[in-house]
Amino acid sequence: MPPAFPFRRRGRRRPPARLASLALAAALIALGGGCGPAGPDAKDAGGADVVRVPAQAPTIQAAVDRARPGGLVLVSPGVYHETVRIRTERVVLRGTDRNRVVIDGQGRRNNGVVVTARGVSVENLTVRNHLLNGVLVTGMTDGADGIARGSDGYTRLDPARFPPLTGFRVRYVTAHANGLYGIYAFNARDGVLEDNHASGSADSGLYVGQCKPCRILVRGNVAEYNAVGYEGTNASGDMWVLGNRFTRNRVGMTVDSEYLEAYVPQSGATVAGNLVADNTEAATPEQADGGFGIGIGIAGGTDNDIRRNLVTGNSRAGIVLASTEDLPPLRNRVTANTATGNGVDIAYQASQRAPGQGNCLQGNTAHRTLPAALAATAPCPRGNARSAGAVPRLTPAPAGIPFLDVAPPPAQPQMPHAATAPAAPATGLPGAVHPESVPLPGPGLLAAGSRTGAAGAPREAGR
Repeated sequence: MPPAFPFRRRGRRRPPARLASLALAAALIALGGGCGPAGPDAKDAGGADVVRVPAQAPTIQAAVDRARPGGLVLVSPGVYHETVRIRTERVVLRGTDRNRVVIDGQGRRNNGVVVTARGVSVENLTVRNHLLNGVLVTGMTDGADGIARGSDGYTRLDPARFPPLTGFRVRYVTAHANGLYGIYAFNARDGVLEDNHASGSADSGLYVGQCKPCRILVRGNVAEYNAVGYEGTNASGDMWVLGNRFTRNRVGMTVDSEYLEAYVPQSGATVAGNLVADNTEAATPEQADGGFGIGIGIAGGTDNDIRRNLVTGNSRAGIVLASTEDLPPLRNRVTANTATGNGVDIAYQASQRAPGQGNCLQGNTAHRTLPAALAATAPCPRGNARSAGAVPRLTPAPAGIPFLDVAPPPAQPQMPHAATAPAAPATGLPGAVHPESVPLPGPGLLAAGSRTGAAGAPREAGR
């Protein structure tokens, strides 16, 4: 029985239909090649080896293959038509100009950057126009320099066979018009996604999946004009989504459980201080299950903390707690959020098959809930929310547009001192995280990096 309130992709994950044949041919991506063992000639300010593109290596891949552990690959402005595969640990790949260092898939390559080594950092560049992912970070390697084949729809992915990658960072990256995910961390942990911009993704702009404990921080990102802004599937334990802007997608963000990935059910994420607004955008790639007009969706998630988020302008619902398959929502806390101006501000949508228990609300600003007395019947700390029927679809979700047709974002802020800062491999992350200090955001959160400015503002001319 499907959930009464679909907002996430169900079943086997597929790329858009127009790309299906290409994606099947790329199910096993060879990670061969290289330019030999020659080492770089320069040092950065911290004494690490530096390989410069194109001054010392003609392509980014040639530079990455030359880089030693702990080294820096520094890329000058240009459009690079290649897939970059990083297999050397603790390498830092950085553009000198975020907006002018571009890895372009031309609508025919599958991935922009593939990271399968620990401690790698990808910084200050743009990845666009790939059939699958802009940046992929994963421990799902097959032992023969290839990406492991994903689930066939019947066999669950096995992290015992494929141990998670440990240590990663993706920051100041612009991921635009990629056919599945903009920035995708799967079977990886101890990492940070921060200060990125993701748009035009046909699944989700930012994705974290299959980790327990994750120890992953998603902070200060903008995700707009995607099917889904952020998705965390079976991402459990020390998982923080803090101070991000998820606006003008079809669905703002989801936290969910999925049988086709390991570590079911999802548990223990903190979602705090995010702006989740105006997720009613038709000029986006269409999501497989037709989800539309939803801010924050929790599907079969447990022990999550949803606090101090500003959730507004979502035509169907602001915050939704729902079941998925036979997985109920359990012991989720929804506290101190401002959820107003949505079709329904907060809804409890557990199914009869998986009714859930222990979910509670406290201190939220919300004018319309479903059921109507939800806050009174499910107070924290020991609430017991009960469902009261489905939120009606007022209108069918509009047809989407091809991901390659989504308009690009404005120029994005640069990483400070990108051309001169020493290499900082992604080790010891994410460090101390303090979600209790993250405030309720205003409608202008991270507006400088958005196509549309403050939440609720008029659309740009011609839209």
